This record gives sequence, structure tokens and C-alpha cells, in this order.
Amino acid sequence: MKTIKRSRLKDVLVGVIILLSILGFMGSTSIAQTEKIPRGGTLKIAFMEPPHLNTALTTGPPTGIPACQLFAGLLQFDEKFQPRPYLAKKWEVSPDGLSYTFYLERGATFHDRKPITSADVAFSFEIAKKNHPYGEQAFGAVEKVETPDPYTAVFKLKHPSPVCFAAIHPWILPILPKHIYSEGDIRKHPANINPTVGSGPFRFVEWKRGQYIILERYENFFRQGKPYLDRIMIEFITDPTARTIALETGAIHIVPFSYTPYSDIGRLEKMPDLAMTTKGFEAIGPRSIIEINLRKPPLNNVKVRKAIAHCLDRDFTIENILMGFAKPAIAPLRYTNPFCNPNLQKYEFNLSKANQLLDEAGYKRGADGIRFNLSIDFIPGGGPTVQAGCEFLREQLKKVGINLSLRPPPDWATWVTRLSNWDFELNSTAPGDQIDPAIGIDRSFTSKNIKNVAFTNTMGYSNAEVDRLCDEARRELSFETRRKLYHRVQEILWDELPIIWNTDPEWTTFYNKDFVGLPMDIFGLLNPLDNVYWRKGKVGP
Repeated sequence: MKTIKRSRLKDVLVGVIILLSILGFMGSTSIAQTEKIPRGGTLKIAFMEPPHLNTALTTGPPTGIPACQLFAGLLQFDEKFQPRPYLAKKWEVSPDGLSYTFYLERGATFHDRKPITSADVAFSFEIAKKNHPYGEQAFGAVEKVETPDPYTAVFKLKHPSPVCFAAIHPWILPILPKHIYSEGDIRKHPANINPTVGSGPFRFVEWKRGQYIILERYENFFRQGKPYLDRIMIEFITDPTARTIALETGAIHIVPFSYTPYSDIGRLEKMPDLAMTTKGFEAIGPRSIIEINLRKPPLNNVKVRKAIAHCLDRDFTIENILMGFAKPAIAPLRYTNPFCNPNLQKYEFNLSKANQLLDEAGYKRGADGIRFNLSIDFIPGGGPTVQAGCEFLREQLKKVGINLSLRPPPDWATWVTRLSNWDFELNSTAPGDQIDPAIGIDRSFTSKNIKNVAFTNTMGYSNAEVDRLCDEARRELSFETRRKLYHRVQEILWDELPIIWNTDPEWTTFYNKDFVGLPMDIFGLLNPLDNVYWRKGKVGP
């Protein structure tokens, strides 16, 4: 097998989103160039409570932030979408793109001190492929993972797959201990809640429901001298005012994923101990959308869906609710995405057009002026802006005779359960395009991904032409050909509206400047925090 150097990887996987053509990204925060890095201290993060701690089963950031400390992956990616070593110290790609060979770090161990081997990689791959919401899109082309020796894992592909290499990251493919997770139903495995044996830089200590998760440094981590911090504490502070006060007082050090109300940003930016960044979300490609359960009338009528789209006043939402931290959505892919089709006709804010479409759909106003009733769920933990957006939509829909009621979820787990059970009509959420459209488009709109799993095609959308185009684009290595295919997919989706695309938000992370080395590459805090240190920590022995 001919070795392909990492610097030439993009030439082998032409058309992958790991291309340098993705612009606008500033470099990641670097570790201070000192002879000795301070050690010790506790990093406190405020975020939502997760349903569990296994990223092989979900895409949710509440799971991802702690789980990427508990479980290592084969690769990481830098600010230019280029792969970097993690558990795989080096790799080879065959010239035909049908074989990836990864050479593991020989000193890497699980938290029970047992060695991490290629058998664990092969086992973890099968778990992620079968259970992760992106599993089929990311790894469907991989026929098998061979293990010629304990420290070599060879991914054998049935056909070229630009997305496969891009997905080998702990957020999608965590390396799980086979000797722990191999018995029983993986989705109900007790280690998902109590992962005492992991592979990452921090080990699990405690999860106090409704309050916090505590992780501590794994002293035998294979990256020598790391991690620098003693522990990480993730606190579930659901009240946005309390989160802001905690940042201001130093009780909390990081608030990621726009978990800080936009109305507080101006004040927090003036705090000398705090900094804000919108970096670290490039691999996610955040969107603000309204999912539609196409199984339920009247939402199974495309004219009704288009009428709702014409009720969205995006400019007002961006200016008055999102405080300018967004742009209007112009296509099914984010405006910064290289595969975005910028030539689609806009669904302008037009209540007259909405009324006309509803009349044509056969939903006349009753004596009370109401045509029909709908409900909307919305992603928890997004602060007042998410609920305010739904409340504003309720007022706009009322003007065209649609009575919209809000169903606030009490927590993340409840909301995920509703989606998984298809128990919703409309759902306001903030997914992402992800690192490649073979994930971002395929997972939400292909027929084979209609599943009782959150963050899949829970809308029940099915179009044979979309299925065919996505299947062709998934294995196409030419960037230009892939772009043409995905442009056509977007034309169909934009016309049929299984989702109403609202805005392209700019997510924020606030952090305390006393903590240095926070990852600001394309996965941000969905990365191991082994490079992070506290300025006030202890230097020396």
C-alpha cells in the first residue's frame, strides 16, 4: 500500500468539506510558550444536562462536551479542517481511497489501565455505525474494520466516501472499551450513565442529577504530562440570569453554544476577565429551523408549509430577537457552506401570500377566524431567544388564522424523547450542516434515515429523486460534480419544505481569560480539553 502523507490528504479525498476553501476561520488559541505549564485547578462549564454520556449514540452537545473528555477518538481536526493525530499517531490512505490504515498509540490505556487496541476500534466503529444518528451517512461505505495486529486498524471501503475520513472524531466515533460495552443492549447499557472506564484525558467521578457532572484528570493519559487541569465540572444552570451572574462573578468559567442570552452579551463583553468568540462551531454549521412532522394534517399539505414560511419575518427576528447574531437562511445549506445553492427564490415575509396559499389548500377560516390549531416544541436551554422566536411566530400565524400553542420541554431528555417518538407537529431547533453534506443533508432527508432517533429524518420526508441524488453525491470524489448534485437536492427541498429554514445564527462562547488553551478549531469544546490550563495553577513539582 502506498502511503499518502497528511499534507496531501485533501488531494486524495477531493470534494470533502475538509478543504482549505472554507474561509473565515481564525487560528485556535495556542498554549503559552513557557517552559513549564501551570497545573491544577477546576474548570467549570455551564450547560444543559445530557440524557447520557455516550457520543456513539447521539449528536447532542450536552453529551458531547463531557463525553469528549471521557472518550478519545482516532483523529482531531484543526482550524483548517485538516486531520491531526489523536489515538492514531499516523495513518495511510490507499491511492484509490478504498482503505484507511490507522496506527494506534502503543501507550494508550483505558481508565482501568487496560491497553486500547485495534479490537476496541473495530468494536466502537460497529457501535457508532449502527447507533449514531450519523452512522449510516458517515460510515455506510465501510465494509469492515480489519485488525491485523493490536495496534493497527484498517478501514476497508466498498466505494469511495469523502465523508468517512471526516467523521473519525470522538464526537462521532468515540473509542469505547470492548470489555465493558460488549454485553447487553448498547442503548440501555449502564455505562452510558456511569462510564467509569473511558479512554480520554479525564475520568468519570460523579453525576448528580439536576446539578452537575464531575470529571477528574486521568493520570495515565498517553499524552505525556496532560491534562493540566485537576478536574472539570459541568453545572446545569437552567436559569439564564443565574448563568450570566455566575460568569460575572467567576463562579463559572465557560458558557458555550450561545447558552448566554443575546441581551446580556453587551454587558459581558465589557468584563475585563471575560472574552467571547464565535469560533469553534465550523464543523457544526449551525442553523435555526422549524422541523415539520409531515405525517400530520394539515402539515402534509405543501401549500400549508409554504404559507407558514411566508409568515416568518426573518429580518425582524435577527434584529430584535437575535441582536444581529445571524443572517437570513437562503438555502437548505448554510450560506458559508461550499455546497450552498445561493440561487434559490426567497420565501419573503408576505402575509397576503400566506392567506392565499391557505385558502388554496382548502383551509377556510371558521366563525372565530381560526383555520386550524398547531403546536410547536422548541429546543431547551436556548434561553429566552428561542421561546421569544416561537412566541413571535405564534403572533404572526394568528394573523393568517392559525392558532399556535407552545409546548416548552422541561429538559433536554424530554425534548429528545418527543422527537424520537415523532410526538410533535412543529419543532423549533438548531441543528447543523455538519462537516459534510453527506451527513447534514442525508441524515435529515433520505428515506432510509426515517428513524425513531432524534436528529435523523424524524419529519418522515421521502422523495425518491432526493434519495438517488444523495446516494450519487455520497460516493462522488469530484467537488464540482458533488456541488451540482447537492444544488439540485436543495432545489427540491426548498420547493417541498420538509423543514422551514429560518436563520443562520452565529453561536457564541464566553470564557474566563484565566483559562488558556481552549480549543477553537472546527469542533471547539467538542474536543478533549487536555491542553487547557489555569494561569493561577501550580508550576513545577
